[in-house]
Amino acid sequence: MEKLLAPIADFLLCETPQSWIDEAIKPENLPTLLIDHANCELKAAQTAMLLLRRYAVDKPSSDALLAWLKPYEDFVYRKVGNGDFSNYINLSKKLMSKSDFEHGDELISKMVLLIKEELHHFQQVWEIMQSRGVTYDNLTASRYARGMMKGVRTHEPAKLSDTLICGAYIEARSCERFAKLAPYLDAELEKFYVSLLRSEARHFQDYLSLATKISATNIDERVTFFGEKEAQLIQLPDTEFRFHSGLPQL
Repeated sequence: MEKLLAPIADFLLCETPQSWIDEAIKPENLPTLLIDHANCELKAAQTAMLLLRRYAVDKPSSDALLAWLKPYEDFVYRKVGNGDFSNYINLSKKLMSKSDFEHGDELISKMVLLIKEELHHFQQVWEIMQSRGVTYDNLTASRYARGMMKGVRTHEPAKLSDTLICGAYIEARSCERFAKLAPYLDAELEKFYVSLLRSEARHFQDYLSLATKISATNIDERVTFFGEKEAQLIQLPDTEFRFHSGLPQL
């Protein structure tokens, strides 16, 4: 755990406050925690898919990505289907890179693997929810991701580089919170969250590596910029409890 967490701790500019952990482990907040966690796994897959569709793949490949995620999106957002995704966990089509994007093949390779992992984790959270009688209710999104993305520049390649840096922070914070929560949870959830940390610990580095290669300039200043923004979102009072929310309002 310590070895996995060391680079994450070095990257993030603050730790999750104890007051958030105290709120997260309240029994009455477990359904919200699990639902929002499932939502976060799906959103991570959607973000990777959008990056591929926007920058890296041709039209047939873009359509294949949409079809891959559609059953999950239908279930979560439109309440279509019974939540059995056993036939939808693999992408059957080989994705083709756009010829005019230099880093297309690497973006495809890393993002397809990430999508597969995030969808698998989404299904795992959903199975835990079912076993505990947690209904998949609709939740409003937290301010966190939206707050991060407000700082993204609008011109390319800066927009893509900034988006990847934001993705790195979101992934790193998720792993940090898996580790923070695990010791306080029951045996099943503790084991699950530790397994997620092991699986997802490298994701933030994949995002940073791509941002470095794609950016026309050194990204250190932008990493610091988003790091400060991320720490502020984590440490300021928040009106709603979510997986990435800030301090609970008393």
